[in-house]
Amino acid sequence: MPIRLSPLLAALIALCSWLFGGQISAGEGLPNIVIIYADDLGYGDLSCYNPESAYQTPRLDQMAREGVRFTDAHSPSTICSPSRYGLYSGQQIYRSTGRGGGAFEGPGGPSYLKSGTLTIAQMLKEKGYRTGVFGKWHVGLTWYDSNNKRLGGGFKNSLLIDYEKSTPLVDGPSRRGFDESFVTPNCPTTDPLYIYIENGMVPVPASQRHHRENLPNPDGKWRWDNDEGWMAPGYDFVNADLLFYKKTKEFIVDHCKRSPDQPFFAVLSTQIAHAPVLPAARYSGVTKAGPRGDFVRQLDSLVGETLDLLDSLGIDDQTLVLFNSDNGPETVHVDWMRKDFRHDPAGGWRGMKRDGWEGGHRVPFIARWPGRIPPERSSAQLTNTTDIFATLASMVDYKLRDDVATDSFDMLPAMLGWQQENQSIRPHLLTQSFRGEFQIRQGHWKYLDHQGSGGNNYDGELLKKYALPEKSSEAPGQLYNLQRDPQETNNLFFKEPAKREELQQLLQRLKSSGRSAPLNRKPLGMKRIEAPGD
Repeated sequence: MPIRLSPLLAALIALCSWLFGGQISAGEGLPNIVIIYADDLGYGDLSCYNPESAYQTPRLDQMAREGVRFTDAHSPSTICSPSRYGLYSGQQIYRSTGRGGGAFEGPGGPSYLKSGTLTIAQMLKEKGYRTGVFGKWHVGLTWYDSNNKRLGGGFKNSLLIDYEKSTPLVDGPSRRGFDESFVTPNCPTTDPLYIYIENGMVPVPASQRHHRENLPNPDGKWRWDNDEGWMAPGYDFVNADLLFYKKTKEFIVDHCKRSPDQPFFAVLSTQIAHAPVLPAARYSGVTKAGPRGDFVRQLDSLVGETLDLLDSLGIDDQTLVLFNSDNGPETVHVDWMRKDFRHDPAGGWRGMKRDGWEGGHRVPFIARWPGRIPPERSSAQLTNTTDIFATLASMVDYKLRDDVATDSFDMLPAMLGWQQENQSIRPHLLTQSFRGEFQIRQGHWKYLDHQGSGGNNYDGELLKKYALPEKSSEAPGQLYNLQRDPQETNNLFFKEPAKREELQQLLQRLKSSGRSAPLNRKPLGMKRIEAPGD
């Protein structure tokens, strides 16, 4: 139950906050924060979301029972890099690029997180947090050759990198608010450059050629999308996520030993369940749903190990843990899992990764904070990954300027169970598909500002079996009522002109205004969390 502060104690805390410039230490109530960010994990990939799942995810199911499970949560984009920009900045990718944003390969860059963009890590550092990120970075990095010329993408440019001139990286995690980091520049097992970056430096440069046939895998087709390119000697593809968890654990344990009174913020950015599917040896065969089922069970186990770690350190009740995914499931994975194991990674929604339909961006989102977030709850609140920024700012009593995190809404009242389910925090929600096209939600209404999927080609051999008849093929956009038509099969573009025009105008207004979040956002703060109603 929340603890109600006495008037005298509340006054003393307020006085200390004023004397020390508004900074509140962990000893005065700021929780630790852990974000576990999955990759290409669909709405139907967890058994707590999908009762017909071909395998079980017991630790994530436990996390959901002990916290709140959001059923209408969305990634800001339907591909990796733009969604990561949304997590770290609280904004849609077009705030950085003017439209969409692709995924980086080779050296790539520069970063979508431009200098001057407040990141979630920088915000928390201002409140006294020690911050760390471990795993997949993938928002772009700047590399230089021996002539100090910035390198573009492409695999061949990887060998032109001058590591002395390029490091410490000018736009890596260390320059974007993270005190400690151990990351890969791109998808850890998919897109060369295959190197590790530790605290802005590259311990071992890329000098060897990676060949796909060197990968172990019980089923060769699951090696799909492992590109050949340049790698650092000793780079480990199969155990990537075990390494990322190991670094996360070391960060948390070391921090608790050295600075137990300081809060920490850690992001574990996994590769699972991105292609290629490479479960570590100890997880191979643990399910009856093939390598991808084993891969997701590995992710589930790492979540459980994280929760157990917090408990063993005695900080479980002091730590908010968030679990989220960057977009829907990969196309071939959806096809193979449906055919081979009767498992639907998209959870019954139309579409998949890259698509503007629900399967491309409706994702799992679970929040757990013992003693603060009431357990055994599900919430139908409309929410986006971008909302994590304002939610954490509200929790730590950080007043966001109107020019930062401009697509972020405070979901803390929904997490804490204070918000009525029939009262939506978000009046609308933006998402973007593979090509940068927009989708907008308003209540049960959804407008897609484009024809077709916005991403995948459903005329091709792989996906044509999943193509649905288009009843308004001449319409330049799509309008659906998800309450009556959750499968997005009945395009009401012409039948509901008033609603369509309303959403078109709203979309244009949100794009041109530079923000979709409200102005003058007021943080909730730990004092009100501990003493609701004061």
